[in-house]
Amino acid sequence: MDATMIILVLLIATALAFDFTNGFHDTGNAMATSIATGALKPKTAVLLAGVLNLVGAFLSVEVAVTVTTSVIKVQDSKTGHLLPNITPSMGLTIIFAGLIGGILWNLLTWLFGIPSSSSHALFGGLIGAALAAIGLSGVKWDGILQKVIIPAFAAPLIAGLVAAAGTWLVYRITRNVVKKRREEGFRWGQIATASLVALSHGTNDAQKTMGVIALALITTGHLSGNVKETGLPFWIIASCAIAIGLGTYLGGWRVIRTLGKGLVEIESPQGLAAEASSAAIILSSSAAGMALSTTHVATGSILGSGVGKPGAEVRWAVAGRMVLAWLVTLPAAGIVGALSYWLSKGVGDLTTPMVGDLIIFALLVGLSGYMWWRAQQEKVDSSNVNADWDDSTNSVVPADVREAKTEASGESKDASKKDSANDTASV
Repeated sequence: MDATMIILVLLIATALAFDFTNGFHDTGNAMATSIATGALKPKTAVLLAGVLNLVGAFLSVEVAVTVTTSVIKVQDSKTGHLLPNITPSMGLTIIFAGLIGGILWNLLTWLFGIPSSSSHALFGGLIGAALAAIGLSGVKWDGILQKVIIPAFAAPLIAGLVAAAGTWLVYRITRNVVKKRREEGFRWGQIATASLVALSHGTNDAQKTMGVIALALITTGHLSGNVKETGLPFWIIASCAIAIGLGTYLGGWRVIRTLGKGLVEIESPQGLAAEASSAAIILSSSAAGMALSTTHVATGSILGSGVGKPGAEVRWAVAGRMVLAWLVTLPAAGIVGALSYWLSKGVGDLTTPMVGDLIIFALLVGLSGYMWWRAQQEKVDSSNVNADWDDSTNSVVPADVREAKTEASGESKDASKKDSANDTASV
């Protein structure tokens, strides 16, 4: 096995790792409101979402085509062959560095419970790496504008308006229904709408990783450049479906908590309206080949459900923090992608390209492990995902978890001081 093949295999594994993080980062898009209202138990919800994400990944390849043709320019649009100034090794490093940017941003925002866009993290990483390697000509700006930027701004606004109108209408129609009966009825409806969102998430987000793997195979000559006509090998579709399904089942509890408890104290009629709005928009965008951010759509829908319910409280401070994260996702992931490419190339010029790629892979593993470790220090899981939201801090970590950590830290310091005093006395 030559160096290019080794890097290709490692890149595919990294792409599936991104798909996995996409799954647990975005579980909340489908299930946060159903968990918050009690329509589904937390573990049941993530299991259902995982299965439906897996199924949804098999339904379409339109978004995968967009990723291979409308983001970065490494192949001739007519022949599908690599551009003359792009070698297979260089092309793989660009994609590899882009994936690293996407994964690290996903994990960072997950750590803080911020529902940012996995799609934009991926595209930002790829754009940054392509700019570092090729320059402005390495990015298909028209495709980015039409398929990514415009939907990024339009989708949450449309979703919010639809959800607000739907929520207002639902409460208007059921205003004479006893609240308890209304809540119970809409919880059953939420199971259906949440399932539809999970299915639509699989049709949209899993395809982005399929597109990345296809782009890598096109770069090495293992796949035709025209994915729309030739289709994708079954193993790509199946592996991406399994990866996003497993990631979804793991449950990104921190993001689920923010969406379900941090934005709006949501009731089941609001949840149903938000989920129905999200599903309709995501499915229609997938059919059109738009690499839409399902996170933006779901968040817009949840905010809309808060606006549409008379007297509902919307935590605009939390929403503002999320919007800020959305705005910096593309450039932040792009910077990481560019730095990763430059580091790999710098090391590769001194040694071999494979060594450079292995170095950035090792950094990815190390930083990912650190963020996972940090999350375990203040753990959010199925047992506390529905704990009351602390408005004084707007922290995703429940107050009792933070207090327990503070007490443990204080006890540790007291014990350390006592040991030090005993040592001094003995001297």
